[in-house]
Amino acid sequence: MRKILRFLFSRMVIVGVLIFLQLAFLVALLVTLEGHLVYAYPLLLVLSVGVSVWVVTGEANPAYKLSWVLLISAVPVFGGLFYLMFGNQRTPDDLKARIQQFYDATIQRVHPNFRCWEDLSKVGRDLATEAAYIENVSGFPVWDGTQGEYFPIGEAFFESLKEELQKAQKFIFMEYFIIREGQMWDPILEILKKKAASGVEVRLLYDDVGTLQTLPTNYRSTLEKAGIRTAIFNPFRPHLNMAMNYRDHRKITVIDGNIGYCGGLNLADEYINAYEKHGHWKDTAVMLRGQAVWNLTLMFLMMWQFTTTVEADFDRYRPTMNLPSDGFVQPFGDSPLDNLNVSETAYMQIINRAHDYVYITTPYLILDNEMVTSLINAAQSGIDVRIITPHVADKWYVHMVTRSYYAQLIRGGVKIYEYTPGFIHSKMFVSDDQVAIVGTANMDYRSFYLHFECGVSFYQSTMAAKVRDDILRTLKVCQPVELDELNRAPLHHRAFTKLLRLMAPLM
Repeated sequence: MRKILRFLFSRMVIVGVLIFLQLAFLVALLVTLEGHLVYAYPLLLVLSVGVSVWVVTGEANPAYKLSWVLLISAVPVFGGLFYLMFGNQRTPDDLKARIQQFYDATIQRVHPNFRCWEDLSKVGRDLATEAAYIENVSGFPVWDGTQGEYFPIGEAFFESLKEELQKAQKFIFMEYFIIREGQMWDPILEILKKKAASGVEVRLLYDDVGTLQTLPTNYRSTLEKAGIRTAIFNPFRPHLNMAMNYRDHRKITVIDGNIGYCGGLNLADEYINAYEKHGHWKDTAVMLRGQAVWNLTLMFLMMWQFTTTVEADFDRYRPTMNLPSDGFVQPFGDSPLDNLNVSETAYMQIINRAHDYVYITTPYLILDNEMVTSLINAAQSGIDVRIITPHVADKWYVHMVTRSYYAQLIRGGVKIYEYTPGFIHSKMFVSDDQVAIVGTANMDYRSFYLHFECGVSFYQSTMAAKVRDDILRTLKVCQPVELDELNRAPLHHRAFTKLLRLMAPLM
């Protein structure tokens, strides 16, 4: 009973009820207007037609346009208003100005690494072209002077993270989507408290929606009392607006400017299999030592400034290590507010430039037409394209949409596998033993269009072989998805899946 009461009076439920009441009031108001004002009905219809034209002629992804046009057509009286409130992806001018201010303040600390790019272009022109794209659109250059370590499972990442946090001398920056009290977070928090008490600068940034169900109310004050400077990204408030969809999905730790972590792992017990949430949880991360950590530091400081509006003294946090290089490394960030799909385009460039193989792991496979075309074109050109997705779903409706893409991809020559032990949460690409990306961006609309994401690209690095070998080992416990199996699904199941897929860009 205590758990039930705690849930009913939680901030998530209270805010959710307030949003529902606002939505119910809006619908009731519109229904009332329709019934009592003779001019309301045609005016709302005209608005919906105008909004539909605006949507179709806009620059949004075609699948996103189609979903909204179908929704507006289904409820023509209210559809136009709903789009203006929830679907308009245009960033307000004041928010754009604020973003540009902090972007400029950050990127001016990064100087193009022409020598490193030229060295990369000598060993792989295609790789240098991808690195140039990422730098040109995100501002984060490619580096040498960096070594990396790969963690094929959350437990290995956890042990390394605790060890390195205990060595911190100057500062610790941590930015995560989900934090949950328990066997993973509690010992990390104890280390952070001790470090803060000893004079180490400790900053923690977490997403409000990501932690809505996992952290107590007013947890920030608890952390601040322990000396941990804390910021909460985009606080979840009972407002009906599109901005609530923008979430900080990044996972970053930076220690003394010389050690940096990135990958799919949040700070919660399921990520280290301390308890079984959706079967065995398979996730991955990387640790960087050296010059490339500077990109991760800048990403954190940029997000910190954006969230708190407090400017940072960037030069205090530069790396001091310059190690023998393990290839070339390029951490990069992706923002939903600049209309540049950095993560998706970086993925597609790997697919389009592959010669022998492309191996992919992703928890969600909800694709736009451009990505589907790239995957099928590669497979039909003789490239060995393999994708691993979960067998055990975390969200049943998202898993149904993921499976709705299987038949089309398999018919096009793409090989699909499901991770039978449970849930695979890693987001990785590797191709031709030459290039790999380990990061936070899922292959779905939310990651590509609505979330702040990050990743690390490796070029001509041993990390590519490590990612490849881990995927090949993982394939041994996966089951291949066969077209015959998909065709045997009941007709009503396939019809419902198709309906869900139509609404996929709005999920």
